[in-house]
Amino acid sequence: MTLAQTAKLKIILTDAHNDFEVGLNKRAFFKVSNHELGEDLVQNTFIKTWSYLLKGGKIVTMKAFLYHILNNLIIDEYRKHKTTSLDTLLEKGFEPSIDNSKKLINTLDGKKAFILIQRLPLKYQQVMEMKFIKELTLEEMAKITKQSKNTLAVQVHRGIDLLKTLYITN
Repeated sequence: MTLAQTAKLKIILTDAHNDFEVGLNKRAFFKVSNHELGEDLVQNTFIKTWSYLLKGGKIVTMKAFLYHILNNLIIDEYRKHKTTSLDTLLEKGFEPSIDNSKKLINTLDGKKAFILIQRLPLKYQQVMEMKFIKELTLEEMAKITKQSKNTLAVQVHRGIDLLKTLYITN
């Protein structure tokens, strides 16, 4: 590309900058709600346009081309994975807290259920201990007790129903 052609492209881009910068900045701010980021996107729009012109690209309508580039940059910005530092969150008033209440409740409920298993009839106690304490499958339980899986499944179901009843009444 000759110096005359480069000078002509500079004039075209300067005119476009003068004509459309304000509108592009407004559009960028409207979409990203951040002045600095919007200005950066507009500057990147002109940089990409300059690069395109230097490569010999033809632009029919400068305004449409600039807005198209800006919109693509805005979309790229939306798609970026945004990370927020803990310092920024703390400045905005975020207070991290550790809530162990659910874990505590589950632990206490589990201990209560474990105690209540001891109150079940013997055949249900054995099945419930194998199922929930030893965490055996129905196949493993069937091999140990020499009962069918169906029988054990029924006993587990009935044992759970009895546990629910005991749990509610206690």
